[in-house]
Parts: sequence; structure tokens; C-alpha cells
Amino acid sequence: MIIREDCSLLGHNTFGIAAKARHLVEYQSIQELQDFIHGRAEQSDNSPLLHIGGGSNLLFLNDYEGTILHSLINDINIKEEDEETLVVSVGAGVVWDNWVDYSIVHGWTGLENLSLIPGEVGASAVQNIGAYGSEAKDFIKEVETVDLQTGELRMFTNAECQYAYRHSIFKSELRGRYAVTHVLYRLNRRFRPNLNYGALRSALAEKGINEEQLTPAILRRIIIDIRENKLPDPKVLGNAGSFFTNPIVERSTYERIARDYPSVPHYEVDTNHVKIPAGWMIEQCGWKGKALGPAAVYERQALVLVNLGGATGHDIEALCKAIQADVRKRFQIDIVPEVNFI
Repeated sequence: MIIREDCSLLGHNTFGIAAKARHLVEYQSIQELQDFIHGRAEQSDNSPLLHIGGGSNLLFLNDYEGTILHSLINDINIKEEDEETLVVSVGAGVVWDNWVDYSIVHGWTGLENLSLIPGEVGASAVQNIGAYGSEAKDFIKEVETVDLQTGELRMFTNAECQYAYRHSIFKSELRGRYAVTHVLYRLNRRFRPNLNYGALRSALAEKGINEEQLTPAILRRIIIDIRENKLPDPKVLGNAGSFFTNPIVERSTYERIARDYPSVPHYEVDTNHVKIPAGWMIEQCGWKGKALGPAAVYERQALVLVNLGGATGHDIEALCKAIQADVRKRFQIDIVPEVNFI
């Protein structure tokens, strides 16, 4: 277990916010995490406690006057397997894209569309990360956790996680209660590419690749190319990826907007609901590439807010609120941050 006091969080959030934590505790095993929890109980320590992953979904508004926990559990083990599928347990501290690459190298398929998403494995189960027609929930079998109040182990089934678009039970009624220690993924041995997202078929056509020629490694490379072209590298320009979730609205709301904007992009959710890209609405409001002090909307993708250098959490928050107000005024829709404000 590694314990640091008055610790800078600059390397623990991809926005590059220069916040500090009173304590940062990094643990390398379930036992170390349980020892820490039991120690807090013995000392009657009721100070604030926050568990983080790679910090790719956080916005620190102030220094954190408590303890931040971070997992360094990084084991990968096959738990079940047959001729068609296998279940792999992955430590919560494994970098997500490293795990995607590892799975493809070992001939396990399914995660290709989720390539290059920032963050760690533990967060995939909390956020239900998704991209290009795939979501983590499509592959998660179970989630192993530790109760941060009692130290007890608990396994959640996929159904118990209550997954929905960018949502799980760990973001709602059990928020802050459990630390994810391992995620169990069910993957395939046979490659069945998910090409439902239009941009993927376009990219394949541009490269002259047909489905018969496609391999998991090629699809991963295409996904990476698309993401690198659209999204800034947080090591160069601080950001948290997609800042807002795409709102799911009543069909009547979509039809109202379509009367004024016939070409509005949209995705069918069900007979009564439609998803409208938040980035499109932000762009229609004139925010793409626009700055508000040291915070700005990325010039290539309006869904991404960036730190131009030296921005505080409050600078990013001010930009967020200004964008929300303009979108609400023009479209009568509230767009909600995917990023967690701390």
C-alpha cells in the first residue's frame, strides 16, 4: 500500500487540474484495501473518501479535503472457457486500452470498438463506457467489489448492475459505496465485427477493406485512427473526452427540432424516444472552437471541453454552464455532464 499526504492530483486527472488531496492511498490487492477500510473503522475516521480510476471522468473544483483511493490491482486471469467463449477476470487498475490490446493479441474478440477509450478497467463497469455501437455492459458478466464501509466482498451480476446508457447502479443508489476490484468479461473466440456505426463502414470503404479481410487488429486500428482524428490527446491538451452525455428525448421533441433543422442527426432508441448528439447542438449554438478564458470547446469535436493551459475546475465549470444555457435557450433541452464534478 502506498500512502501520500498533501498529494498533487495533476497526474490523476486528464483535465490537468492542479488540485491536491489531503491523502492519496493506492492499494495493490483486495487485502490491502480491506486493511485500509478496517483501519478507518478502528480509528472512527469519518473524513471524506473518494475512489478514482484514471481520472478521465473527473473535474476537481477544489482541493480534496479527504482521502482518495486508487487501485493498482492489475492481474488478468481466465476464469471459464469453452470452444466459443471465455470469461476473463481483469484487475480494476489495468489501463482500459491496454486490456483491449491484450485481449486482441490473445485472440479474444469483442472489445475492438472500445479501443482507445481513456481510463481504467474499474471505471468501465461504473460508467458503462461505450463507443461506435458497443458498450461495456455487452461484455461484462460480473463485477467484483469491496464494500467501502464494511470491507466485505460482493459480486454483482450484470443484471444487478442495472446498466443503461452511461449508467450503472454504482452511479446512482450505490454511488460511493463500493470499490470495483475486478471486472469479469465474457469474450468470443470467433470474430464477429460490430459495424453498425456508420463511420466504421465509411472508414472501411475509404481504406478499401471488405468484411472478409477485416481482423480484430485492423478494426482496432481503424477505431484508433478515428478517435485520434476527432479527440485531443490529454497529455497535450487537458480534457476528459466527451464532456456531456447525448440526451435521449421524446419523439415529439425530436420532431419539433427537425422542423427547424431537417438534417438533425439522430439515433432511434425506441418507438417513443430518440437520441440527439449533444455535440451537434453545441455546434449549432456557435461554441465549437470557442474559448471562455483558459477553457475552450475543442475545434474538431464540440462535445469535448479542453484546458488551454492553467485552467481551474471553476473555469471548466463556467464554460459548461454557458454552453448548457445556450443549448437550453435554443433547443429547450438540458444537456447533462458525463464528467463528475468533485
